[in-house]
Amino acid sequence: MHRLAIVLSHPVQYYSPWFRWLRAHTSLEFRVFYLWEFGVTTQRDPQFGTAFQWDVDLLAGYDSEFVPNVARDPGTHHFGGLDNPALTARLSAWRPDSVLLFGYNWRSHQRAIWWARRQGVPLLFRGDSHLLGRAQLPFLHRLLLRFLYRQFAGFAYVGAANRDYFRALGVPDTRLFFAPHAVNAEHFNPADQATRAVAGKLRGELGLTGKRVVLFAGKFTAAKQPVTLLESFLASATPADALVFVGDGAEKDRLTALAATRPDAHVRFLPFANQSEMPARYLLADIFALPSRGHYETWGLAVNEAMHLGVPCLVSDLVGCQRDLVTPGETGWVFAAEDPAALAATLHAALRTPPEEMRRLGRNALATAGRYTYQQASDGLLAALASLSPA
Repeated sequence: MHRLAIVLSHPVQYYSPWFRWLRAHTSLEFRVFYLWEFGVTTQRDPQFGTAFQWDVDLLAGYDSEFVPNVARDPGTHHFGGLDNPALTARLSAWRPDSVLLFGYNWRSHQRAIWWARRQGVPLLFRGDSHLLGRAQLPFLHRLLLRFLYRQFAGFAYVGAANRDYFRALGVPDTRLFFAPHAVNAEHFNPADQATRAVAGKLRGELGLTGKRVVLFAGKFTAAKQPVTLLESFLASATPADALVFVGDGAEKDRLTALAATRPDAHVRFLPFANQSEMPARYLLADIFALPSRGHYETWGLAVNEAMHLGVPCLVSDLVGCQRDLVTPGETGWVFAAEDPAALAATLHAALRTPPEEMRRLGRNALATAGRYTYQQASDGLLAALASLSPA
């Protein structure tokens, strides 16, 4: 039986349910080697500006271990933040037939790469980078990435923009396997009446019953353009419209100050919501907005979550998942990320969408998200593993 070692920075609310699914539905033998305890212990997220731990179980149902991290400043925000000298010994002791890395630009990932190459253990890579918003990578950066990616025998790409990124860096199609980003559909279930009841109650408490609600949920950072979204909303909102922000971050003060200039507008702020609370937050909304610019939003798994709940999405053309999930007139609305006027016009059009058309977009969103599943991600991973075996 094939033994796969998975090296991951920390337990992630999007990946742990997939690992449980893999254990329950496939015969693959695998162990996840975690390099940091973020998510399962209370720690501060600098972009959210708050300390928290996820309130869902991220470790049950599959085999994993934490490798001691000796970094003085642990985290994924710098190269030395994942520094786990014992990693190679732990890998050697487990004796994997292959290693899957989620990332490369930390000290321990580099250790794992060169350990695997010395031991003759095939390497697989799963990432979600893209080139959207960038004409080309700098020459030296491109050269280094081409060299790095030659160390890997296979790549699990998550979507169209990510596939094009790997192709641009010289990865042949024979090494590319579609393993899309997916979320736990059981958790984001539009038929859950208890969740719908919570959402309805929250709408009433916020004074939004009967209004068309736009939702922004996530980190309030400049790259996600929450301020531009609020400016666009205030420019054309009617008394029938509302905008809800869920989260926290560096832009919070700017957002609240701007909202205070228009007390007549229906702008509401809710605090950071943990994973168990998010389905009801999405069901508050008629439209979910992710207006990120630049190459910041490598995918945007919040879009998967919202669409699983039948909420159409408004995204920029630089959000990594856009080509896969958000089609104008079918599952939502798309605007040019670097054009604030385009966001304002697109938001205005979305808010004026007739009710029956909004319901059609919601049905299409749900159907599209339903094609990005753990089954599909697992099929891609297993195909990549099968490619490592001699014919």
